Amino acid sequence: MSVDDTIFALSSGRPPAGLAVVRVSGSGTRFGLDMMIGTIPEPRKLIYAEMRSKAGLLLDHGLAAFFPAPHSFTGQDTAEYHLHGGPAVVAAVLDELGRLNGYRLAEPGEFTRRAFDQGKLDLVQVEGLADLIAAETEVQRVQALRQADGASSAVLGRWRDELIGARGLIEAGLDFSDEEDVPDSVSDRVWVELAVLKQDIVNHVSDARGERVRDGIEVVVLGPPNAGKSSLVNALARRDVAIVADEPGTTRDLIEVRLDLGGLPVTVVDTAGLRDEAAAGSIEAEGMRRANLRASAADLALWLQDLSAPAPASEPALGEVPHLRIGTKADLIDSDPQRSMKFGGFDAIVSVVAGTGMEEMVNLLRRRAASLVGGGESAIVTRARHRQALSACADAIGQAVEGRSQPLEIRAEALRRASDALGRVTGAVDVEDLLDVIFRDFCIGK
Repeated sequence: MSVDDTIFALSSGRPPAGLAVVRVSGSGTRFGLDMMIGTIPEPRKLIYAEMRSKAGLLLDHGLAAFFPAPHSFTGQDTAEYHLHGGPAVVAAVLDELGRLNGYRLAEPGEFTRRAFDQGKLDLVQVEGLADLIAAETEVQRVQALRQADGASSAVLGRWRDELIGARGLIEAGLDFSDEEDVPDSVSDRVWVELAVLKQDIVNHVSDARGERVRDGIEVVVLGPPNAGKSSLVNALARRDVAIVADEPGTTRDLIEVRLDLGGLPVTVVDTAGLRDEAAAGSIEAEGMRRANLRASAADLALWLQDLSAPAPASEPALGEVPHLRIGTKADLIDSDPQRSMKFGGFDAIVSVVAGTGMEEMVNLLRRRAASLVGGGESAIVTRARHRQALSACADAIGQAVEGRSQPLEIRAEALRRASDALGRVTGAVDVEDLLDVIFRDFCIGK
């Protein structure tokens, strides 16, 4: 990506559409406006314009706006052309822009990359913007918008200021220990505050809400063969995503379904039926192994038991994974209130065929999912790289705080490493290897 080029791209959805927005950024923006519409609009005001080719051919009539540097999204001179959204109109305008000297089509995420390079956004805000574009549910939208608006960056900035202040006091103790106005124990004042800072960071690192919201809460459906797992998943998805049959072992692999559950992102995973491996073939056994492995890492598991079965199936050991017990095929049994107690009690009893109990079970699932993402203050950690960098920061602070027997220079070096690790979250230091990965996931025109 050359920053000397003037870039352009369609920033709205794929034609045909009622309206199309073409965005331009770079040093040639004013030249392009003069060539395309014959004038440079007053900053940040839409004007009616006729868009013409270099030969004077009318391409379209619409609106144009100009955002001079540095008061634009990218920090560079930027323009927007609002066109009719027909494929031929958009193609003609893009083709004409491509003929201008120094102009080229933007790469994916290049507008946002320029905003980052110009200091308009830090890396956390960039990721929040990417998440906002990809948001599928209300909770994801709220979290991404807070991150894009700088809520997370404000907390990270406060941590950075505290670290810089602490390092300044320690450096004063090292460099000016002979001066009368610098107490001998000047650095001793920072260790208690640094211990508090470390704990604050650790608390955020251990908070999984942000990643659950961004990636979706994972619910794994378990049960013996023919317990109704695939039927339940199909009912939740409101479409046939899994094959339903009376033959045991129909589901051999994991089937994932993305749901919006009352604004909460949920991934429901259908799994192979769990039974005695001696009675299963090699492929079915592999499916059971994958089911158990996926359940061990899930946010929530649903254990399904066929109420019409002669006896309850043996439940797997789920360890610390939260789980709900669901009785299925209620339409196949008599309405005996003691039946569920015979099987050990259930959190919900349903019949997918009759629809009985489904609303209650969905509400229960929604409440459990809501408890996993919490509410109130937005989570700071939304990606694995945040967790890794902040963990490294907290570890380095801990080494400095607990290294009482170490020379002050060694403890100061640990704090420098902590600052570097924190800087990698926002993109302040050593992130070149991350940038291509992050920006390639953006759509072209953003």
